[in-house]
Amino acid sequence: MDLRAYLEIIRRRGWIIVVVALIAAAAAFGISLVQTKTYRATVRISAVPARPDWGLGNSAKDLLRNFVNNIATHDMANRVIAAAQLDMTSYDLLAKVSVSAEPENFVIRVDAKDRDPEIAKRIAKTTADLFVDERVAYYQTQDKRDRIEVKLVDSVIDAPLYQPKPLMNAIAGAALGALIGALVVLALEWMAADILATAAHVERTLGLPVLGAIPAPHGAAGRKSRR
Repeated sequence: MDLRAYLEIIRRRGWIIVVVALIAAAAAFGISLVQTKTYRATVRISAVPARPDWGLGNSAKDLLRNFVNNIATHDMANRVIAAAQLDMTSYDLLAKVSVSAEPENFVIRVDAKDRDPEIAKRIAKTTADLFVDERVAYYQTQDKRDRIEVKLVDSVIDAPLYQPKPLMNAIAGAALGALIGALVVLALEWMAADILATAAHVERTLGLPVLGAIPAPHGAAGRKSRR
C-alpha cells in the first residue's frame, strides 16, 4: 500500500480517530475531577562518608539499602505515629510511605502521601528526623574516620498535589483514544479489503482494464429503472 492509499484512508476515516481520542480525553479529564486529591511530601537524607575513601564510599552505598529496610518497618512506623501524634496504625502509615535509595547521590528518599498536605509533610519529616537522630547517635560511638555523616538535605518540605492531574490524564487519554481509533480504522479497512469499490481497485486487483460502469440510479428515474 503506497502513501496515497494511506492518505485516502485518513481522509475517509480519520474522523474516527479524532472522535475516539476526544471522547477518551474527556472521560479521563472528568474522572480526574471526581477523584480524591492526594498530596506527596518528599524528604531527602544525605548519607556521605566522613572521608573521601573509595572503600568507605562503596560501603556507604551498600548501607543505603539496609537503611531503607530499617526505615520501612512497623517499629519505625509506630515511633513516627507516637512522635507526630497521628491517629493511625502502623499498617496505615506504611501504606502512605515509600522509601528508596539513590546510591549515586548518597541519598535516601522518603515519600509520604496523604489527603492532607500537612499530614504528608509531618509524616515525611518525622520519619527522616527519627532516622537521622538514630544514625547520628550510633556513629558518635564509632571512629570519626569511619563515620557516615547523616543529615537532611533540606529543611524546607513541600507537599504538592500528587494526584489526580486532570490535564496529564486528559493527554494520556487522548493518546490512548487515538491508538484505539487507529485500531478501529484498521479493522474496518481489513473488513472492506475484499470489496471492489472503484474501477482503479478492480483493475489493480484483477489486472484487467475496466471498459465501462453502470451509474448508480438517482431519484425517480432511478426508481423507475430499478422497476
